[in-house]
Amino acid sequence: MIEQLFGSKTRVKLLHLFYGNPNRAFYVREITRKIDEQINSVRRELANLLSVGIITSDSTNNRLYYEVDQEYDYYAALSAIFGTAGSKKQSKVSGAAEQEGDITSIGNVEYAIYTGVLTRDNTSGTDVLIVGDINQTKLSKFITELEAKEGKELRFTAMTLADFNYRQEVKDRFLSDVLSSKKQIIIDKITPVNKKDKE
Repeated sequence: MIEQLFGSKTRVKLLHLFYGNPNRAFYVREITRKIDEQINSVRRELANLLSVGIITSDSTNNRLYYEVDQEYDYYAALSAIFGTAGSKKQSKVSGAAEQEGDITSIGNVEYAIYTGVLTRDNTSGTDVLIVGDINQTKLSKFITELEAKEGKELRFTAMTLADFNYRQEVKDRFLSDVLSSKKQIIIDKITPVNKKDKE
Protein backbone atom coordinates (compact mmCIF):
# COMPACT_ATOMS: atom_id res chain seq x y z
CA MET A 1 0.00 0.00 0.00
CA ILE A 2 2.77 2.49 0.88
CA GLU A 3 4.36 1.84 -2.56
CA GLN A 4 1.07 2.94 -4.20
CA LEU A 5 0.98 6.06 -2.05
CA PHE A 6 4.56 7.04 -2.89
CA GLY A 7 4.49 5.80 -6.48
CA SER A 8 7.39 3.37 -6.57
CA LYS A 9 8.79 0.41 -4.65
CA THR A 10 12.35 1.68 -5.26
CA ARG A 11 11.44 5.14 -3.92
CA VAL A 12 9.96 3.63 -0.75
CA LYS A 13 13.07 1.48 -0.20
CA LEU A 14 15.27 4.55 -0.68
CA LEU A 15 13.23 6.55 1.83
CA HIS A 16 13.53 3.72 4.38
CA LEU A 17 17.30 3.59 3.78
CA PHE A 18 17.86 7.34 4.11
CA TYR A 19 15.47 8.01 7.00
CA GLY A 20 16.59 4.84 8.80
CA ASN A 21 20.20 6.06 8.56
CA PRO A 22 20.30 9.82 9.24
CA ASN A 23 23.85 11.24 9.02
CA ARG A 24 24.89 8.34 6.78
CA ALA A 25 25.84 8.98 3.17
CA PHE A 26 25.73 6.28 0.47
CA TYR A 27 27.08 6.03 -3.07
CA VAL A 28 24.98 4.55 -5.90
CA ARG A 29 26.42 1.02 -6.04
CA GLU A 30 26.23 0.75 -2.25
CA ILE A 31 22.57 1.80 -2.41
CA THR A 32 21.70 -0.74 -5.12
CA ARG A 33 23.32 -3.47 -3.00
CA LYS A 34 21.53 -2.42 0.20
CA ILE A 35 18.04 -2.11 -1.29
CA ASP A 36 18.45 -4.85 -3.92
CA GLU A 37 17.13 -2.85 -6.89
CA GLN A 38 18.38 -2.17 -10.43
CA ILE A 39 20.91 0.65 -10.78
CA ASN A 40 18.87 2.51 -13.44
CA SER A 41 15.74 2.70 -11.29
CA VAL A 42 17.89 3.73 -8.28
CA ARG A 43 19.49 6.55 -10.31
CA ARG A 44 16.08 7.71 -11.54
CA GLU A 45 14.59 7.79 -8.03
CA LEU A 46 17.68 9.49 -6.57
CA ALA A 47 17.25 12.24 -9.19
CA ASN A 48 13.56 12.59 -8.17
CA LEU A 49 14.40 12.80 -4.45
CA LEU A 50 17.19 15.32 -5.16
CA SER A 51 14.90 17.54 -7.25
CA VAL A 52 12.29 17.63 -4.46
CA GLY A 53 14.98 18.38 -1.84
CA ILE A 54 14.49 15.26 0.30
CA ILE A 55 18.14 14.23 -0.14
CA THR A 56 21.39 16.06 -0.87
CA SER A 57 24.44 14.95 -2.83
CA ASP A 58 28.10 15.60 -2.28
CA SER A 59 31.24 14.42 -4.07
CA THR A 60 34.20 12.94 -2.17
CA ASN A 61 37.20 11.18 -3.74
CA ASN A 62 35.53 11.18 -7.18
CA ARG A 63 32.50 9.40 -5.77
CA LEU A 64 29.01 10.94 -5.48
CA TYR A 65 27.36 10.40 -2.09
CA TYR A 66 23.70 10.90 -1.16
CA GLU A 67 22.17 11.48 2.26
CA VAL A 68 18.88 12.67 3.73
CA ASP A 69 18.54 16.45 4.07
CA GLN A 70 17.62 17.07 7.71
CA GLU A 71 16.75 20.70 6.89
CA TYR A 72 14.00 19.60 4.48
CA ASP A 73 10.60 21.12 5.46
CA TYR A 74 8.89 17.74 5.85
CA TYR A 75 11.85 15.89 7.36
CA ALA A 76 10.09 15.21 10.68
CA ALA A 77 6.90 13.95 9.00
CA LEU A 78 8.76 11.65 6.60
CA SER A 79 11.03 10.47 9.41
CA ALA A 80 7.93 9.45 11.39
CA ILE A 81 6.86 7.27 8.45
CA PHE A 82 10.19 5.93 7.21
CA GLY A 83 12.53 6.37 10.16
CA THR A 84 13.01 4.17 13.21
CA ALA A 85 10.58 5.83 15.63
CA GLY A 86 7.67 3.60 14.59
CA SER A 87 7.78 -0.14 14.05
CA LYS A 88 11.10 -1.86 14.78
CA LYS A 89 10.84 -3.77 11.50
CA GLN A 90 9.28 -1.33 9.07
CA SER A 91 11.41 -2.44 6.17
CA LYS A 92 13.81 -5.10 5.02
CA VAL A 93 16.25 -2.29 4.22
CA SER A 94 19.19 -2.08 6.61
CA GLY A 95 18.36 0.78 8.97
CA ALA A 96 19.03 1.85 12.52
CA ALA A 97 16.19 -0.30 13.90
CA GLU A 98 17.69 -3.43 12.39
CA GLN A 99 21.16 -2.44 13.59
CA GLU A 100 19.79 -1.85 17.08
CA GLY A 101 18.46 -5.42 17.03
CA ASP A 102 21.90 -6.73 16.06
CA ILE A 103 23.77 -4.62 18.60
CA THR A 104 21.60 -5.50 21.61
CA SER A 105 22.72 -9.12 21.27
CA ILE A 106 26.25 -8.20 22.43
CA GLY A 107 25.24 -7.25 25.98
CA ASN A 108 23.52 -4.48 27.93
CA VAL A 109 24.17 -1.59 25.53
CA GLU A 110 23.49 1.87 26.99
CA TYR A 111 24.76 3.96 24.10
CA ALA A 112 25.92 3.12 20.57
CA ILE A 113 26.81 5.34 17.63
CA TYR A 114 28.29 5.07 14.16
CA THR A 115 30.69 7.86 13.22
CA GLY A 116 34.06 8.33 11.50
CA VAL A 117 34.28 6.52 8.18
CA LEU A 118 30.60 5.52 8.44
CA THR A 119 29.44 9.16 8.45
CA ARG A 120 32.42 10.54 6.48
CA ASP A 121 33.68 12.55 9.47
CA ASN A 122 37.46 12.53 9.80
CA THR A 123 37.41 14.37 13.14
CA SER A 124 36.31 11.25 15.03
CA GLY A 125 38.97 8.85 16.28
CA THR A 126 36.69 5.82 15.94
CA ASP A 127 33.96 4.49 13.64
CA VAL A 128 31.82 2.68 16.22
CA LEU A 129 31.38 3.61 19.89
CA ILE A 130 29.58 1.19 22.19
CA VAL A 131 28.95 1.89 25.88
CA GLY A 132 27.66 -0.67 28.37
CA ASP A 133 28.26 -4.11 29.78
CA ILE A 134 29.59 -5.86 26.67
CA ASN A 135 30.46 -9.48 25.88
CA GLN A 136 33.82 -9.17 24.07
CA THR A 137 33.38 -12.33 21.98
CA LYS A 138 29.97 -11.19 20.74
CA LEU A 139 31.35 -7.70 20.13
CA SER A 140 34.13 -9.10 17.90
CA LYS A 141 31.56 -11.10 15.93
CA PHE A 142 29.30 -8.03 15.58
CA ILE A 143 32.18 -5.87 14.29
CA THR A 144 33.33 -8.58 11.85
CA GLU A 145 29.79 -8.84 10.44
CA LEU A 146 29.44 -5.05 10.26
CA GLU A 147 32.77 -4.79 8.40
CA ALA A 148 31.58 -7.43 5.91
CA LYS A 149 28.27 -5.56 5.45
CA GLU A 150 29.98 -2.18 4.99
CA GLY A 151 32.86 -3.57 2.91
CA LYS A 152 35.51 -1.75 4.95
CA GLU A 153 37.71 -2.14 8.01
CA LEU A 154 36.33 -0.31 11.04
CA ARG A 155 37.86 1.14 14.21
CA PHE A 156 35.71 0.51 17.25
CA THR A 157 35.69 1.59 20.89
CA ALA A 158 33.86 -0.15 23.73
CA MET A 159 33.69 1.13 27.30
CA THR A 160 31.64 0.69 30.44
CA LEU A 161 29.03 3.27 31.40
CA ALA A 162 31.15 4.23 34.44
CA ASP A 163 34.17 4.84 32.20
CA PHE A 164 32.03 6.84 29.74
CA ASN A 165 30.63 9.04 32.53
CA TYR A 166 34.09 9.56 34.05
CA ARG A 167 35.57 10.53 30.66
CA GLN A 168 32.75 13.03 30.16
CA GLU A 169 33.37 14.53 33.62
CA VAL A 170 37.10 15.02 32.98
CA LYS A 171 36.36 16.27 29.44
CA ASP A 172 38.41 13.50 27.83
CA ARG A 173 39.60 14.81 24.45
CA PHE A 174 39.02 11.56 22.55
CA LEU A 175 35.42 11.18 23.80
CA SER A 176 34.66 14.89 23.25
CA ASP A 177 35.82 14.60 19.62
CA VAL A 178 33.70 11.47 19.10
CA LEU A 179 30.57 13.00 20.63
CA SER A 180 30.89 16.26 18.70
CA SER A 181 31.46 14.47 15.38
CA LYS A 182 28.80 13.72 12.79
CA LYS A 183 27.12 10.56 14.04
CA GLN A 184 24.27 8.13 13.64
CA ILE A 185 22.80 7.23 17.03
CA ILE A 186 21.79 3.56 17.17
CA ILE A 187 20.95 3.31 20.90
CA ASP A 188 20.73 6.09 23.48
CA LYS A 189 19.53 5.21 26.98
CA ILE A 190 21.62 7.97 28.58
CA THR A 191 20.05 11.10 27.08
CA PRO A 192 20.09 13.17 30.33
CA VAL A 193 23.89 12.70 30.57
CA ASN A 194 24.32 13.33 26.88
CA LYS A 195 21.60 15.87 26.18
CA LYS A 196 23.78 18.56 24.61
CA ASP A 197 25.08 16.20 21.93
CA LYS A 198 21.61 15.40 20.67
CA GLU A 199 20.55 19.03 20.20
